[in-house]
Amino acid sequence: MEESCLRISVGKGKHRVQLALLLAGKDIVTVISGGDHPHVGAVAVAISRPSRKNPDKLSATSSTFTLVGHKDDVVAKSASEELARELNRVVVVSAGIHLNNASEIDIQELVQNSQRAVKKAINILKKRTDLKS
Repeated sequence: MEESCLRISVGKGKHRVQLALLLAGKDIVTVISGGDHPHVGAVAVAISRPSRKNPDKLSATSSTFTLVGHKDDVVAKSASEELARELNRVVVVSAGIHLNNASEIDIQELVQNSQRAVKKAINILKKRTDLKS
């Protein structure tokens, strides 16, 4: 098996987001963090399944646990579902991004950088021969 840990960084300065992904057998455990105070704000678990609209395509179902006062569930849920759907794996994502005095533009940029990091991870993992189902 090739290297089982992947680290990706997207953005600069206060908008930098880091993704750390660990292959746990056939499953994937991911941490998405960034901002001034990385933390655990939400955890999502997703599993791939056939799409209801088109059974030939994959979709994903997820469950999310959000810590009181946090809004990281948006990142955790979307990341877990996209990773599960694209890689056909069970996926756990812990997300925690905090930026002091964040504006709406700051939040949008952090969310976009999270999405970019997930897409980079998917592209890298889809090329790996040891992950072919």
